Order: sequence, then structure tokens, then C-alpha cells
Amino acid sequence: MMHIILRTRIHKLLAAAAPVDRVLIKGWVRTRRDSKTFSFLEINDGSALANIQVIAEEHLENYEEIKRLTTGSAVAVIGAVRESPGKGQKWEIAAESVTIYQIAPDTYPLQKKRHSDEFLRTIGHLRPRTNKYGAAFRIRSELAFAIHRFFHDRGFVYVHTPIITGSDCEGAGEMFCVTTLTPEGLREKEFPGFYEQDFFGKKVNLTVSGQLAAEMFALALGDVYTFGPTFRAENSHTSRHAAEFWMVEPEMAFCDLEENMDGAEALIKYLVGHIRENCAEDLALFSSFVDKSLPDTLESITANTFIRLPYEEAVRILTASGQRFDYEIAYGRDLQTEHERFLAETHFKQPVIIYNYPRQIKPFYMRVNDDGKTVAAMDVIVPRIGEIIGGSQREERSDMLELRMRETGLEPSEYWWYLDSRRYGSVPHSGYGLGFERMLMLVTGISNIRDVIPFPRTPGTIEF
Repeated sequence: MMHIILRTRIHKLLAAAAPVDRVLIKGWVRTRRDSKTFSFLEINDGSALANIQVIAEEHLENYEEIKRLTTGSAVAVIGAVRESPGKGQKWEIAAESVTIYQIAPDTYPLQKKRHSDEFLRTIGHLRPRTNKYGAAFRIRSELAFAIHRFFHDRGFVYVHTPIITGSDCEGAGEMFCVTTLTPEGLREKEFPGFYEQDFFGKKVNLTVSGQLAAEMFALALGDVYTFGPTFRAENSHTSRHAAEFWMVEPEMAFCDLEENMDGAEALIKYLVGHIRENCAEDLALFSSFVDKSLPDTLESITANTFIRLPYEEAVRILTASGQRFDYEIAYGRDLQTEHERFLAETHFKQPVIIYNYPRQIKPFYMRVNDDGKTVAAMDVIVPRIGEIIGGSQREERSDMLELRMRETGLEPSEYWWYLDSRRYGSVPHSGYGLGFERMLMLVTGISNIRDVIPFPRTPGTIEF
């Protein structure tokens, strides 16, 4: 009877407490060096930052072919896990057999040296094979798991909201139009009835937020969250913006602005703590080679209560700082990244929550405060990133909501279903949006959003 050996992932072997008689691993050769009677192979299968060393001795049937293995070649190894006499590694595998799937040609672009981020973006299909990007995307996976765990443990219901929508949540109009009409037909769009010919019979777009739909479920199920892709047709080339990105958007019924800020702070602290506890090896890479201040930044987030101050006070601090900024500071203007980072990195040296913004610079759905001038909005600002969360208490009064729609140029009749939620059992409720990629930038120290998205979509870039 044939004995089947199940494949073991390398991260489990590296954590083994004792030798193992016989294992099967499959992966890619990182390096190979030869001795007189054997070859050392460094194998990685993507499950961990570290490689495992394989000793392939000359008695193996295909030893001459093994000596031709190059960086990037794919193999399967059966052998015994034993203690390694070499430094820097606990275990190694004495190969019983080495099956070669493919020998990579010498043109393989990822040789054993450091490559620039700019170069690696040109080979986005291969960059996950590097140490840095393998670590980044393992952390991305763990971060997504932690988000679901955070909300699940607190009784939230996970809701899938539409990607194709007829609503503009932010009122900015920077949306991607979705159409089935031919390019010839698109040239006729100035004619009446153009969108009536389209698939949905009206103009539709890719969503910029799942918030409006999530609110409908919060007003039925209590606490919900959505976690998925969103899209902005904004011609921005900054290191913090992409055309396609992921958002985490919880909505809570019977929740005011204060409770909303409490929830946002708790989420950030939980996620940072989870990654520090569960991704220590990968984080060490970023602390050593990307941002040496990363451990202190993450420690300050988990150890300190976030500062909370009204927008008006933030403007006063910035104005009195004597700091020169590229963008003018004035009450009634939205804060720019340089202003936010000054507050979090220089003035307070820890995360800050700014709240109660002027009514005229915020979207229609944010609750108007009793002063009539501000809305119950809040932004969470963290070092190195700036804004990482934006949220608000939602406007629960139907008459005020309709007024705000008209103020911001929206036609209330197109949002009849949204207004219905304020006519039937309306309650105070709140929510926020966490930029998933910005959260990943925070915990890794990576400074460009293009490097935390597997295949970034930015203006002029649609490769892979």
C-alpha cells in the first residue's frame, strides 16, 4: 500500500518543536551553492519570510540536474527534518528526493539583490516573490482576517453592498461610469435618452462607498459592516490615492458621534495590536529596512488614548504654530495631509481625532449640529499617514436631510429610498470608513499606496 505524504508549509516546519522523519515541501529556489558532494538549496514557498535549507547529496538520482537549479526554479522535496549545524537556522531538510518542476532561465529578473520599488512596480506579477512584498501581502491577509474578527466578536453583521450603483455617496461626482454602449454610441451621449438605452436604463457608476446601503441594514439589524472595493475617478498621482481601493465601513444604529469615535479608536488599536502579535517576523523586516521608527509609532498607537479636538481648535493650533505650509490654513477650508501630519507627528506626537467640521465642506448625510454651522463629523489622524478614518453621525431628520441634499446639488427624488429610512423608524446612527490600504501603510511603514495593493490602479496605469 502506497504511503501518501501530505505537503507541509515551510512556516510550520520552521516552528516545529522536534525533528520530523519525513516531510514533503514544494516551493521555489532562492539560492543554490555547491560543495564537493552535495548542494545547499534555499527553498521558500511563500508562507514565511525565512527559507528552509535543503541538503541534496550526490547520491540522488538527478543530482546533475539539481546542480543546474537557478533562482526562481520550482521544486518538490521529500526528506527528513533535522537540526541544522549552521548558524541562523534551527532546522534543515536532508533530501531523499528532489523533483524539479521547472528550471528558471537566467533572465529571471529577481536575483539575490535589493531591487527598487519603482522597478518592482514594472513587474507587479513577480514582485510578491520578493521578501518585502511577500511580507506585505501576508500582513495584508492577516489584517483582513483581523478586521472580520474584530466586528464578528462584537456582534456586527457582515453586509455585501453593491459595487454598481446609481448613487453618488460623496456628492463629488468623481465616479467611473459603467456602460454597455459602444464607443460609437458614447459619442451621442449629449442627446436626450442616451442612458435609457443602456443596460440599467439610467446612468450608473462604480461605487465610491458602501455607506448608504449599509445604513439601510443598520436601521434593520443594528450594527453592521461592509468591507470591499471602492473606486474614485480622481486624477490624483499622490502616494496616498488609487483609483481602486478597499474600505471597511461599519454602521451602528442608536450611536452618536462620541460612541462613533470610541469605536474607531478601538478598531485602530485592535488591528495594530493584532499585527504586532501575529506578524512579528514580517514586521521586523519593515522595521529594519523600510522604517526604523515603525516600532515606536505602533507602540504610541496602542499605548496612548487618542487626542480629541474640534476642527476650530485644530485650525487655531495650526495657525499659531509658525510652521510654513504649502496650503493655506483658514477656518472653512478642509485640512490637507501636511496639516494633519503636523498635528499627529509634530504637535501631539500621537493619533488625533478631529471633529465638528464646518457644514459647507462635508457631504449631505452628516448630521447638522445645534449651532447650524458645523456637522457631527470626525477624522482619525495618525502619524505618517494623515487621515486614516473619516466618519460622522448621520443626519436622521428627514427634513434636514432633504435640505442638505439640495444644498449640495443632489436631487432628493433620486434618493427616495434613502429618505424612506428617515420616515420609517429613524434613529440616531453613526458610521465611518477605514481606508484598508492606508491601514496597511501604517502597520508596515510603506509610504506609497501602490506598494500595498497587489495590482494598483492609478491614473494612466492598468497593467496586469
